[in-house]
Amino acid sequence: MPTSQDDASPATTRQVWVPGPVIVGAGPSGIATAACLKSRGVPSLVLERDATVAPSWRDRTYERLRLHLPRSFCELPLAPPFPAGTPPYPTRDQFVAYLDAYARAFAVQPRLRARVRAAAYDAAIGFWRVAVVEGDETAETEFLSRWLVVATGENAEAAWPEGMVEMGIGGFRGEVMHTSGYKRGDEFAGKKVLVVGCGNSGMEVSLDLCDNGAATSMVVRDKLHVLPREILGISTFGLSVFLLKWFPIKWVDALLLFFSRLILGNIEKYGLRRPKIGPLQIKSSTGKTPVLDIGALKKIKNGEIKVVPAINCFTENGVEFVDGHREEFDAVIFATGYKSNVPSWLKEEELFSERDGLPRKAFPHSWRGKNGLYATGFTKRGLLGTSYDAAMIAADIAHRWSNALDDHHDQQQQR
Repeated sequence: MPTSQDDASPATTRQVWVPGPVIVGAGPSGIATAACLKSRGVPSLVLERDATVAPSWRDRTYERLRLHLPRSFCELPLAPPFPAGTPPYPTRDQFVAYLDAYARAFAVQPRLRARVRAAAYDAAIGFWRVAVVEGDETAETEFLSRWLVVATGENAEAAWPEGMVEMGIGGFRGEVMHTSGYKRGDEFAGKKVLVVGCGNSGMEVSLDLCDNGAATSMVVRDKLHVLPREILGISTFGLSVFLLKWFPIKWVDALLLFFSRLILGNIEKYGLRRPKIGPLQIKSSTGKTPVLDIGALKKIKNGEIKVVPAINCFTENGVEFVDGHREEFDAVIFATGYKSNVPSWLKEEELFSERDGLPRKAFPHSWRGKNGLYATGFTKRGLLGTSYDAAMIAADIAHRWSNALDDHHDQQQQR
């Protein structure tokens, strides 16, 4: 995926015309779009700033990670199912292997270590100009294409909380990291660790730390929904998808919360307050995903994972919380999510918001902009949203590609 580190423009050494679309990002969204295009006979150029396909999954996730949803909801378009013997919730390594096999099956060969410095539409010629610096070079290649597909997704960069400097993070002597740099809990065995954030990543990292002998505390600032991963042996997500076909979202939320209280008990007495709005309504309006519990809640209930309030400030050896009490910690891990990096390189303000780098229009209208600009992987609906975007984009570009070929053929005949 691309990022822009500075505004200095390297000397352009050459321009390259790309007959099909340029796709920025070789994660699931980028390779799925390229595969769908190829199935319709449209070539594409995929650019990836890192050295591998799907680098976020491969290099910026913790080792114990499993997909939160059953594998049937995580298959990319046109692909065969996961290999026989794959568990219902594949591991990180199994999913990465699946993505590698998918790219090979459709002969998607991204241009790796190709960092997009800037991309802008040139109305004078009707093409997108995509400026790319490759490898360790300082010279630049400019790719010209009628179509540009932004496939960097919602999680391109680690998001850090605002105001950390003012809170004195620089004076803390312990280890500080984001979950994008966290790999395994045994590196923290015997240490006191504070996890900042209580989403799926925060819960799972806290569980991993606890399982590996770390004294773990978790900051819970906001209200949140915690749901069991399965209800009566059925995936909670799959059950939700099924019920939403027949019932209003409020009814489905009520049913999910009924079963959650039945299975998980009253979580509020452990410091986990639920919002008044149901989990699916929150997901639909904000994109915030409810926590699917895989064991952290049991550790919270028996006191092995300690729930603490928001941080007031950092001290030399730990933190002071908003309730006034202080604790010492050896490490602080920020499970504060990710963000889009689109505003740092795309010179366009109509499809994408400059504030958060996300499409201004909500799903299912977020995949197409003007002048041949497309977005995939920004639906806040995971891999299902990615598959929808990829299919819609490929169909639209293939239609325009076919029309362009017909026009060219007509012009040749007229000559």
